[in-house]
Amino acid sequence: MRLLLVEDDDHVAAALSAILARHGFDVVHARSGEEALQALLPAETAPFGVVLLDLGLPDQDGYEVCGKIRKRGSTPVIMVTARSDVRSRIHGLNLGADDYVVKPYDTGELIARIHAVIRRPTPAGAVVPGDSKLRLGPVHIELPTRQVSVDGSVVQLTRKEFDLLALLAQRPGVVFRREQIISEVWRTSWEGTGRTLEVHVASLRSKLHMPALIETVRGVGYRLVAPAT
Repeated sequence: MRLLLVEDDDHVAAALSAILARHGFDVVHARSGEEALQALLPAETAPFGVVLLDLGLPDQDGYEVCGKIRKRGSTPVIMVTARSDVRSRIHGLNLGADDYVVKPYDTGELIARIHAVIRRPTPAGAVVPGDSKLRLGPVHIELPTRQVSVDGSVVQLTRKEFDLLALLAQRPGVVFRREQIISEVWRTSWEGTGRTLEVHVASLRSKLHMPALIETVRGVGYRLVAPAT
């Protein structure tokens, strides 16, 4: 299985790559966030089974890279970092990371965590790398142009409304926690943003003329209910 190792320290990357190779992984090393994102672009080679993502990258913060990876698809992401405080771990998981490993770590545990996230099933309807269009019954979402249409008619959305809809649409039927949505769309953990989230959900339901499209899961968050085709 191909594994993308995002680590700016060549010595650390070399040592870890050797260990991963002994466990049967085909390791590709990226030294920066931009290299990682380029490596994840659609290609003729097999897709990556998992991404090991260091947060201390030279060109951009690892959290930002994780958010971009999650918007592109459902490739499992394990953050590997020295940031051990609870707030950092929560923020990483809310951004869509599948696991969070703190340095220094036991390599046996890291291997076990890699296999654990690989075994997790991909949710039905999840976006795979390379997808640029989402079709949910009459709703069509063009990710590159950020255009949404219903039954062929373009619907004008604000930037945050589009980001919210695109996030939910990537995994129809999956419940997104309020904290996760706020962290991903608004890039903040401020609890006061919750009211803003409710307003945006209501606006989407109204603009799309589909009040049942986004379901409120009381006490948890929201999920998108894919309409019948």
